Order: sequence, then C-alpha cells, then structure tokens
Amino acid sequence: MKAADTCRHLPFGSRFLRKLAGDIPDIPINILGLIFKNKVGLAAGFDKNGEYIEVLKHLGFGHIEVGTVTPRPQPGNNLPRLFRLKDDYALINRMGFNNKGVHHLVENLRQLSSERPILGGNIGKNKDTPNEQAWQDYIYCFKYLHPHVDYFTINLSSPNTPGLRALQEKEPLIKILSEIQQYNQGLEQPKPILLKISPDNSQTVLDDIIQVAQECRINGIIATNTTIERKGLITPECILNEIGNGGLSGKPLFNRSLEVVRYLKTALPDEMVIIGVGGISDHASYMKMLDSGADLVQIYTTFIYQGMKTVKKIVQQ
Repeated sequence: MKAADTCRHLPFGSRFLRKLAGDIPDIPINILGLIFKNKVGLAAGFDKNGEYIEVLKHLGFGHIEVGTVTPRPQPGNNLPRLFRLKDDYALINRMGFNNKGVHHLVENLRQLSSERPILGGNIGKNKDTPNEQAWQDYIYCFKYLHPHVDYFTINLSSPNTPGLRALQEKEPLIKILSEIQQYNQGLEQPKPILLKISPDNSQTVLDDIIQVAQECRINGIIATNTTIERKGLITPECILNEIGNGGLSGKPLFNRSLEVVRYLKTALPDEMVIIGVGGISDHASYMKMLDSGADLVQIYTTFIYQGMKTVKKIVQQ
C-alpha cells in the first residue's frame, strides 16, 4: 500500500493503478439512499485510519469502510497479532482495535479529494471503557465522523476486545442503538446505521439482534465479523495452538456467513439492508452470497491474498 501510494503521486500514477486493477465496469445501484458503483466493498480493518483511500478508490471498490476507530488512540494487542493460514486461504488476527483515534481519522478524511468513494465509518469503544459506558464512546465517534462518512457501522462483534461481544445481548444492544439513533435523528442529515454481528451468535442472540434492530429502526446488518471457531481447517492443530486466540477470516468463514445472511433475509423486512462478509473469494461465491439475500458484499482476506485485481475477479465471471 505504501508503494501504491507513492505511485499515486507520480505523473500518470493514478492511471497506472487503475490499469493494474483492470477494467471494472460501473454497475450503479441505489442502496441506503446512496449510489454505489458496484456491490463489492472493502471491509473495515484494512484502512483503519483512512490513510489509503485515495489509492483504494482506483482499485474498483464500490465502497470503503474505514475503522474500526475508537475515541482515543490505542495500540491494540501485543505483537505478533496477525497470522496467515495459507493452506486455508485464511487469516487469524487479534489486532484489538489498534488505531490512531477518531480525530486522526477525521483529519485524514477532511483532506480527501471531492471524488472520493462511498465511505462507511466503523466505530467501536476503547478497551478500557466499561461496557456500561460503551454507548458514550459510540456517540463520541459518531459525532465527529458524521460530516465525513456516508453511513455508520456499529461494531460490537470483534472477538479481540474483552467483553465487546457481550454488548450484542439484548439490553446493552438496545441501550447503544437507541442512544445512537436518538442522536442521529436529531441531526439535520441523519446517516444510515448498520450493525456488524458475530458469526458465533447463538440462535437466541441472533433473534434478539433482529428484534432490536427493527425496534431501533437501524438500516441494516453486516454479516459477519470474524469467528473464534477452528473446525474443518487444513492447518495442523499444533500450528493453530501455537498461534493462539484471534478471529478467523477468509474461506473457512464463508458457509457460516452465508447461513447467517440467509436467515437474516427471511427474518428482516425488505427495506433493511444486508451486507454479506466472510470468505467471498471469486465470482461464484460472490453470486452465491447475493442470491442468499445480501444487497452488498465486503471483502478483506481475499484482497490480501489476490491483490490489485481482486474486485475485477469477483465482479466479472
């Protein structure tokens, strides 16, 4: 990414990046009241601090989700914290919301050119913020990011911040979403709000999420975040034990994400948007996710493995 960013500043550098990405036709679609140039977005976690948007926009993404960002900067978990499982076409990470804080992100977004892609702001809480005060962190990030992003994602589902997933339970979820929605609706231009959920939720928790999402009138759900499951991997168990804890992403997550998307499609009203994330690696898996009910998709691990032409490979058969 640093090399690509250097290239962007050279004469004809942006044109060169677009050539590397391949010829990706625009297929405009209106979702969330926004015009996406295609259905493939970059998931949160790749560009947490909004440092590479001017590069990424040339690679064909229909939208880019920045963050997860927290009110205050935090270093995240100890190194090493990111591991490739090449045989499984997967990653394990335990990053822990490492980011430079919402004000740093806002400053980067302020400097973007007018021809920026659709941006989502993925927001979280600081590690040392007690769960009962978590809603204040989400409101803080929402307030400062609001003028600079097109929609918001509430991240309560990362497995790498202690206690965070407990916020997906009914009572804390109602508190956070209702506080955010109340603040949002008091603004002159409210922004769409989505909730990113875990693939590891029980059926009961998933049903509660669906109920609360409708009661709080958020605009959609992103399914799913990374998983703590390790079943069915090719990577030997001794290596997995050596790696330790973290969220698994990539191909092994696909079937579970697909299952959650299918269930959401049957349970949510038609006007609620579903974004499918997890293991989308080619055109076939992309179409399967859309056919299962996703309005948009996001990728992360596949971009790590496939590089510049990833969006083209996924969009075109």
